[in-house]
Amino acid sequence: MTDEETKALGRAAKKAKRIASERASELHDLVEDRLPAAYEDLPEVARATYDACREWALAEARLKAAEAGAQV
Repeated sequence: MTDEETKALGRAAKKAKRIASERASELHDLVEDRLPAAYEDLPEVARATYDACREWALAEARLKAAEAGAQV
C-alpha cells in the first residue's frame, strides 16, 4: 500500500470518527433534553449512532492493518 493510500485511510478514519461523535452527541441530546417525550425517536437515533460507530471501528481497523503492513 502506498503512503498516499495510507494517508487516505487516515483521513477516512478521522472523518468516520467525527461523524460517530456527531451521532453520539445527537443521542446524548435526545436522552438529556427530549426524553421521555421523544421516546419514539430513540430507536432511529440509536441505530444511526451504532452504525456510525461501527463504520469508525472498521475504518480504524483498515488503517491499522495498512500501517502494520507498511511496517513489515
